[in-house]
Amino acid sequence: MPSVNIAVPPAPLRHVPLGALDVRLEHGAGGVVYIRSQHPLPDHPDRLTDRLEHYAREAPNRVFIAERDGSGSWRRVTYGEALAAAKSIGQSLLDRGLSAERPLLILSGNDVDHALLGLAALYVGVPYAPVSPAYSIVSFDHGKLRYIVDLLRPGLVFVADGAAYARAIGAVVPLATELVIKRNPPPGRPATDFAELLATSPTAEVAAANRAVGPDTIAKFLYTSGSTGWPKGVINTQRMLCSNQVMLRTVIAVMQEEPPVIVDWLPWNHTFGGNHNVGIVLYNGGSLYIDGGRPTPDGIAETVRNLREIAPTLYFNVPKGFEMLLPHFRADRVLRENFFSRLKLNFFAAAGLPQPIWQALDEIAVATCGERILMLTGLGATESAPFAMSCDRNTTRSGHVGVPVPGMELKLAPVGDKLEARFRGPNVTPGYWRQPELTAKAFDEEGFYRTGDALRFIDRNDLSQGFAFDGRLAEDFKLSSGTRVSVGPLRARLLDQLAPLVRDVVIAGVDRDDVGALIFPDILACRSLCRELAGDASVAAVLAHPVLRDDLRRRLTALAAEAPGSSTHVARAILLAEPPSIDAHELTDKGSINQRAVLANRAALVEGLYADPPAPDVIAIGGGSA
Repeated sequence: MPSVNIAVPPAPLRHVPLGALDVRLEHGAGGVVYIRSQHPLPDHPDRLTDRLEHYAREAPNRVFIAERDGSGSWRRVTYGEALAAAKSIGQSLLDRGLSAERPLLILSGNDVDHALLGLAALYVGVPYAPVSPAYSIVSFDHGKLRYIVDLLRPGLVFVADGAAYARAIGAVVPLATELVIKRNPPPGRPATDFAELLATSPTAEVAAANRAVGPDTIAKFLYTSGSTGWPKGVINTQRMLCSNQVMLRTVIAVMQEEPPVIVDWLPWNHTFGGNHNVGIVLYNGGSLYIDGGRPTPDGIAETVRNLREIAPTLYFNVPKGFEMLLPHFRADRVLRENFFSRLKLNFFAAAGLPQPIWQALDEIAVATCGERILMLTGLGATESAPFAMSCDRNTTRSGHVGVPVPGMELKLAPVGDKLEARFRGPNVTPGYWRQPELTAKAFDEEGFYRTGDALRFIDRNDLSQGFAFDGRLAEDFKLSSGTRVSVGPLRARLLDQLAPLVRDVVIAGVDRDDVGALIFPDILACRSLCRELAGDASVAAVLAHPVLRDDLRRRLTALAAEAPGSSTHVARAILLAEPPSIDAHELTDKGSINQRAVLANRAALVEGLYADPPAPDVIAIGGGSA
C-alpha cells in the first residue's frame, strides 16, 4: 500500500477513564521522605484464580486466550474451557506431589498450554517458575539455567518442543525429573505428553487444594538478573499478584468499564508480560491474543499481521517495539485503522521512549482517527509484581515515573547526593527463594525494598508532577575531576539522540577525564543509512563507513552543545560489532544491558577508547578521530 505523509497539528487525547493519583508527603529523619497515596487500596481476593472461576460462571464462552495454530488460524480457549483445563492439569500436578520444594519449571515461551499449566499451578497452590527461553536456546554453556535448576530442584519440567530444547535438557535436567512436552520428544529421554495432563479427571482433592490456597501461598518464582548477572528467584505470592491487579484496575479505570483485549508478545518469564499483562486479562475478564512476533527485523512482520486482524483496547510494548511499528503504520492503512479503532491507551516500560518515536505515534494516530492516544508509563520491579508508580495523563513523558499508586508506599532515602526509591506494600515480595543473604540485603530497617533506582522531584513545590528517573545507583561513577556521572539520564539522552541507529549504549569513564560510550548499533538501521553499500556488506564495513561515522559524530556534537558539562555528554564513542553475550552476563533475561559486565568483559576496548592518540575506530568530538 502507498505510504502517507503525516504532518498534523496538535489534537485532543482520546478519552479514557483513569483513577486519581493524589499523594501526600511526610518528612522523616535524616532527609528521608515518604510519599503515599491519599486513596486506600480496594479489597482484593485471596487467590488470583477466584477471578477465573468468576468469569467461567459469568462469561464462560468469552475468549480468555488465543494463539495461532500451524495453519495460521486462531486457537481460542474460553474462560469455561480454561477453568476445566486448570482443574484437570491441577489434578495431575497433585498426583505427582509437586510443591514449593518440588515446583513446576517451564522452559519454553508463551503459548496456550504454558498459560493453562500456569493457571493449574495457581489453582492448586503449586509454585511454578517460567524461565527465559534464552537460557536454553541462546546460551551455549547453560550456566544460568543450571544455576536455577540446582536452586529450584523442580519436580516437573515442561517444554513445548522437546527437540528444540534437547541440548539444554540434556545438560541440566536430571534424568529422574519428569519431562512433559507437547511435541518432538528429545532423543534418548523419556517424556510425558502434555495431553495426558489435560486428560486427567479432577477429584475432590483439586477443590480442597484450591481452598487451601491463601494470600501467603507462593504463586510463582520469577528469575531476574542482578548486577552480577546471576539470577535471583523472586518469590511471588498470591497477595502480591492480587493486590497488584487491584492497583492496576484502580489506576487504569477503563478496565472497570470494559474487558481489555490485548495483543502481546512480552515474555511471561518477565514480570511485565507474565504478571502485569496476563494478570490484567485474567483479573478483568479480558482476552489475550498471543503475538508470536518480536520487535526484531525478522519478527515484526508477525506482529503486524496480528495487529491488522485483532484490534487491541490496551497496547503494551517496549520502546523498540513501538519504533519498529512506525514504518508499518505509515505504509499500511488497514493496519493503522484497525490498531487505533478501539485503542484506549498505550503503555511502555523497560526503557525510555525517545521523543521522536512518541511524536510520530501521536501524528499517525491523529492522521488516522483524529485523536492522540494516551501513552502511560511508570516504575516497577519484579519485586513489586511489578506495578508500583504511575504517571497520569498530565505528567506522562519519557523519563517520568509518576507517583506511588494506591496501596504503595514510596520512601526516598538519601544515598550520597541522590534519593533511592524504596517500596513497601502488599505487592512487594517477601524475598528471594533459598537466597536469605540476598533477601537480607534487599530490605532496609523499616521493611522497604531497596530498588537501587534513584528518583528526583520534577517540582518540589508541586508534588502532583511526580518524579523522574535519576539512574541506577550502582551504575553511577565519578570522573577524574571528582564530577559524578549520572549514568541513567545520560544513557537515556544518548539513546534519544542516536535513535534509530543504536540498540543500546554502555557508559564508560570511571576516573577518566571525560565520558565515553560503547555503542551496540542497530545494524539494519545503520546499513540503511549507508545506501551505497552492497546489501551483503559485512558488519565491519557498515560500522567503518564514513557516512555512518560522520552522522554519529554530528549527533554527539549536538548533544555536547546542549549539555556541555563534562558529565552530561559523551566525548568519545566506539561501535561494537559483537553483540552482548548472555553467557558472559552482559545481557539479562529481559534483554537489558548489564553495564558492569560489559565494561569488565571489554576492558581492552575501554582502554582503546581512551588511548592517546585515539584508536582509529574511536569516534571523538571536538576534532577527534577518523
